[in-house]
Amino acid sequence: MSAPLLMLLASLLFAGMGVCIKLASEMYTVGEIVLYRGLIGALAIAAVVRWRGGSLRTAVPAAHFWRSVTGVGALCLWTYSIGGLPLATAMTLNYMSSVWMAMFLIGGAVLMGSARIDPRLLATVLAGFAGVALVLQPTMQAQQLWHGLAGLMSGVLAALAYLQLTTLARSGEPEDRIVFYFSLAGVLAGAVLAVASGGLRPHTAWGALLLLATGVLAVVAQLMMTRAYSIGRTLSNASLQYLGIFFGWAFGVLVFDEAINATAVAGIVLIVGAGLAATLLRERSTRPDNPPTEA
Repeated sequence: MSAPLLMLLASLLFAGMGVCIKLASEMYTVGEIVLYRGLIGALAIAAVVRWRGGSLRTAVPAAHFWRSVTGVGALCLWTYSIGGLPLATAMTLNYMSSVWMAMFLIGGAVLMGSARIDPRLLATVLAGFAGVALVLQPTMQAQQLWHGLAGLMSGVLAALAYLQLTTLARSGEPEDRIVFYFSLAGVLAGAVLAVASGGLRPHTAWGALLLLATGVLAVVAQLMMTRAYSIGRTLSNASLQYLGIFFGWAFGVLVFDEAINATAVAGIVLIVGAGLAATLLRERSTRPDNPPTEA
């Protein structure tokens, strides 16, 4: 399957997972959702690897550790935010990761004492944050402040996780192994959070079905996304990944009867445009035939 098709399907499945998480958040805590999501993923991957006769042993445990720390942290924050925000808003904040990457580049240039900072990169960051203001202002109520901040922070950690993901994929780690260790870390983090929140709650048939769907959609989408980043171009993947915002908006309208106004749409357009511009600038700066930019 080609990288563009993989990213298209992954974006759709991630949006579907968001629907399941939002519904499940009415019955379960963040820790429980992360725990069961990771458990289903880890068991599914382990079974597939065993069936194929492969191995889960890795030569780069440190890289898996940091990818898991940042990725699971982003997942926990996003799960919390999605429970209190409209689905499209929560997904948009999480997709700020490309803008945060541009922010990291600018911060690195400042720390290194660079005299030049690419003004285009700075413009993408400013446009991204302007988009955040437009997205949050019409949709966020006072009691949703912490959910909004959690959504923003999930984007920061997601940016770090994507950098680690690219490194792991290019080091030759298969996508099933990457997803397995990420899922295993989710089990551990979710268990700690669940215990801190009062332990595990009893299941209903509907609740168990939502948790199962969350885990299945997550593991399939992550395998597709990881594979796409391994074989595809970064800009192409990022462009298609932003379709997750559209899918999230569509599901929000159809399932939760959520409304989105013109101001929020303008903010989403700004964030998507800024993210794609930042990705394009990073890709150009790292091509072999182009010297790296100062930033």
